[in-house]
Amino acid sequence: MHYDAKRVKEIQEKNKIWKTLPEEEKQKELQSRRCPDGEYVDVMLFSEGTFPYVKGGVSSWILQLIQGVPEYTFGVVFVGASEYDEEGKKMEIGYVLPENLIHIEEHYLFDFKADLNPKRIKGSKEGFESIEILYKAFKSGERDIPEMLQKIDFYMKDVTFSDFLYSERSWEFINKSYMENCPDVPFVDYFWTLRNIHKPIWVLAKIVEGMPDTRIFHAPSTGYAGFIGALASYTRDRPFYLTEHGIYTRERKIDMLSADWVEYKKPSLLQQPEEYNYIKRMWVNFFDKVGTFCYNRSNYILSLFAGAQKIQINFGADENRTMVIPNGVDVDGLKATMVNREEVLRPIITLIGRVVPIKDIKTFIRAIKITSEKIPNVEAWLVGPVDEDEEYVKECQQMAISLGLKKEMQIFNGNHSNLTPAEIEALPDTIKLYGFSNIKDILPKSALQALSSISEGMPLVILEGYAAGVPCVATSVGSCRELIEGAIDEKDIAMGVAGAVCGIADPQALADEYIRLLDFENGDWQRAQDAAIERVETYYRQEMFLKDYKELYDEGIDLTWDELKVRVYPYYLPKKVPYPKMMLKKFNVISYSTTKKVGE
Repeated sequence: MHYDAKRVKEIQEKNKIWKTLPEEEKQKELQSRRCPDGEYVDVMLFSEGTFPYVKGGVSSWILQLIQGVPEYTFGVVFVGASEYDEEGKKMEIGYVLPENLIHIEEHYLFDFKADLNPKRIKGSKEGFESIEILYKAFKSGERDIPEMLQKIDFYMKDVTFSDFLYSERSWEFINKSYMENCPDVPFVDYFWTLRNIHKPIWVLAKIVEGMPDTRIFHAPSTGYAGFIGALASYTRDRPFYLTEHGIYTRERKIDMLSADWVEYKKPSLLQQPEEYNYIKRMWVNFFDKVGTFCYNRSNYILSLFAGAQKIQINFGADENRTMVIPNGVDVDGLKATMVNREEVLRPIITLIGRVVPIKDIKTFIRAIKITSEKIPNVEAWLVGPVDEDEEYVKECQQMAISLGLKKEMQIFNGNHSNLTPAEIEALPDTIKLYGFSNIKDILPKSALQALSSISEGMPLVILEGYAAGVPCVATSVGSCRELIEGAIDEKDIAMGVAGAVCGIADPQALADEYIRLLDFENGDWQRAQDAAIERVETYYRQEMFLKDYKELYDEGIDLTWDELKVRVYPYYLPKKVPYPKMMLKKFNVISYSTTKKVGE
C-alpha cells in the first residue's frame, strides 16, 4: 500500500543522513542490513546482475528511483548467474537499502539443480507443438508469441522442466531442429547450447509463480529481467514498464562476438563470407526473441535518449508505446563540490566506470600514453568497480606498467584498494586505480572526464561530471554525442560543446582532445565547462526524471494491463471514423484502433 506523507518525510530524512555518513560507518551499516521480504509491493523491479549486489550505472538508477519516489513501496527480484564470484566468495549487498524497499529476492539461473534421477517420460504433444509453432513463426519473421507460451501455466504444467530435460518429445524436437538448421555443427555442441539457452526460462517461470502481489512490473532491460517482467504481466494482468538503459540485444551480440568460451567454429575455408559461429548466433537469436516478447507486452517502452528510441523501433518496438525519459542527477549536491576545486587545476583525466572490456579501458590507457608525451604531468584516474573481470583488470595494469605509466600492480580486496585514497593520489604513477569511490571526492580534483566505451546507454557519470563542472571527452556511443554537443532542441545546441566526441578504439583522437582541452590558456576548457553546467541544469535535473516516473506509476497503479493499454494509445474511443487526435505528452500518433475501452 502507499505510504502517507509523514512516512515519506521520514524516508527522505533517513536517506539524507545516509549520504553524510563517513565511508567506514556506511560499510558497517551495509553489513548490518538484511534482505526484506514483503508480501505486497506497489512496484516490482527486476535486476539482472545489478542492484543490490553489483555497483554500476543501472544499480545507481534503481536506487535513485526507489529513493526518489517514496510514495510507493518497491520490491527487487535479483537474477544472477551464480551466488559466488570467480574466487568462490559469496556475493554481498553493496548498498544500504531504502526504507520503502520492502522486498528483495535473489535467484541464480545456473546454480539451479535439476533432478539427478530422471525418469523416462513421453512429454506433452500439445506443448511441443506450440514450441514448434513458435520456432517456425520466428524463422518466418513473425514477432507474435503464441498465446499458450505467454503465461507460467505453460512452463509449470504443459511443458514442465522435466519434460524439457528428459522427455522423448524434447529429444525429438532438438534432433529435428538440429538436422534442419545446422547438421554440420557437432551435435553435442548444439544439444548443450540449446539446453543452456532455454533452461533458465523454467527457473524464471518458477520465480513468477512465487512472487508477491504486485501492482506494476518494471524492468530496466529486456533479457532475463525483461522476460520475468513480461511473463509476470501476462500471468497477472498487471501493467509492465520497460526502461532500456542500453539496447540489450545489441550489447549481447557484442558480448557473443567477442566471447572466447564458445569453442565450435567451422573451418575457415568452409565458411561463407557473412557467416560467423552458429553457436554464437543461437545465443544472439534467443535474446532477440526475448526482446520481442518484452516489447510486445510493455505498456510503456522507455529509453534514455532519442537515438535509443529509434533503435528500439527498428528492433520491433511499437512506436506508439515508446517514450524518452532522460536520466537526471542531483545537480545541486554535485555543484556544491565545486567549492573544493583547486584554483589552478591539475591535468587529471578521470574515467568513472567498471574496469571491463566493454568500457575499452585499454584504449584509454593508450590515449594517456600519447597524451603524456605532450603533457608529462598528466594523470589518469580509473574510478569504479574492479571485481567484475579481474583478469581484464590485471591485463590493464600490466599494459600500464609496460608503457611506463605505472610502477607496480595495485592490490584490491573486492572493489576496495588496500591503500587509502590519499595514498593512491600520492603514488608516482600516471595511471591510478581507485576502485569504488565517492565521486564527490573525485570530481573536484578532475579536470576532464573520459569515456572510451564501445557501447553505452545514457551514462549518468557524464551528467554527474557536468554538475560538478567537469567537461567530458567520450566515444560516439549511446547518447554521448547528444550529451556533449546538445540535441534536445535549438537552445540545447546553442549552449555549445561540453567536451569532445571521438570514434571508438581511436587512442590518437582521444589524446588529441585531451591535449586540446587541457591547454587551459586557449579557453576551450572554460567554454566546455560553461556548456556542461548550463546543459545539466536545464535538462537533466533529478527532479525532472523522478517526476516523470512518478506520473507513470500514478497512471498505472490501479489499472490492469488492458485498462492501461487503452489509455496509452493517443485517441478517444469510441468515436466515428475519423477519430480526432488526442496528443499525449511525448507521443506521436502513429495509428488508430477501433478497440473499445474495457467495460464498454
